[in-house]
Amino acid sequence: MKEGFLIYGCYGYTGKLISELAARSGMTPVLAGRDEARVSALGKSLNLKYVVFDLDDEQKVVEQIKDFKVVLHCAGPFIYTAKVMANACIKAKTHYLDITGEYQVFEAMFKLSDAASAAGVMLMSGVGFDVVPTDCLALYLKEKVPNADNLELSLYMKGGKLSHGTAITVAENLGDACVIRRDGKLVKVLNGKLIREIKIDGDIRRGVAISWGDVSTAYRTTGIPNITVYNILPQKVIDSMKVGNYLGFLLRTRLVKKILISRIKKRPAGPDEALRQNSSSVVWGEVKSKVGGVYRAILKLPEGYTLTALTAIKIVENILEKEPPSGTKTPAQVFGADFILQFKGVSRKDIF
Repeated sequence: MKEGFLIYGCYGYTGKLISELAARSGMTPVLAGRDEARVSALGKSLNLKYVVFDLDDEQKVVEQIKDFKVVLHCAGPFIYTAKVMANACIKAKTHYLDITGEYQVFEAMFKLSDAASAAGVMLMSGVGFDVVPTDCLALYLKEKVPNADNLELSLYMKGGKLSHGTAITVAENLGDACVIRRDGKLVKVLNGKLIREIKIDGDIRRGVAISWGDVSTAYRTTGIPNITVYNILPQKVIDSMKVGNYLGFLLRTRLVKKILISRIKKRPAGPDEALRQNSSSVVWGEVKSKVGGVYRAILKLPEGYTLTALTAIKIVENILEKEPPSGTKTPAQVFGADFILQFKGVSRKDIF
């Protein structure tokens, strides 16, 4: 019987937070990644076993992961790494988790659902801030208005900053149109075009539509055919998004992305512990039905990277304790709308 889990991409900003939390919690994951110096340094500092391998050869990946019950994949950008690891997990009959927020990855994982079911394994992307809280809130709202046909979600970050991995993912997607879901299909719209004013804590804030993973996951969780995800951002950022619509051809070039990524890597890796402790996040949601039903609720949450470590490790624990369903699943499909409420600093409130 398989047991234990492996964290791949353990030394990245978020992977390191997850590895450290696992060690503090008394868990003994095996750490992994392609950089031997960084993997070994972290493994030794946490007194955990480690292995070194890259993702260039799928069969070699299978050999490395076949004895584990779960792989928690933390090495992004996931548009380049997730499918290789997920396919290897299917072949190795090992459950797959990742912390992506990229809708393209979610869509790719759903295409692998039948293969995962046949192998008796579960694939679950987005086990962190992307998309656990939004997925749980989407299901909660759907349960309040079962015939809802429109879902809108909004993110609001209070403080904090991006890790290298997240910033690089943003850079990789520069120049691409915003993606929403309409009548069950993914649709592209101009960046900065869809704006909504949202009331949070008594203040009206402006949200702009973004390509967030819930356009893929919330559709599977709720069946709601029309989904838009907003992010509350400064007006100057929204204005720059609009300008980017006319520079997409340039922003999509490999040279521009390479220059941006090089600059990102020269910055600090991400928020330090003090900044994480003093930052927080909010998820707002609303469902509507054609017959007039409307329901709104809000989740108040810890800082995003902190929450990612907490939810990812808890999902691993749940899978180690109990065999999950097979196929590609979303967090709320398996663990329910109230899963997010168990974490310190999380509260949910209905809005009337």
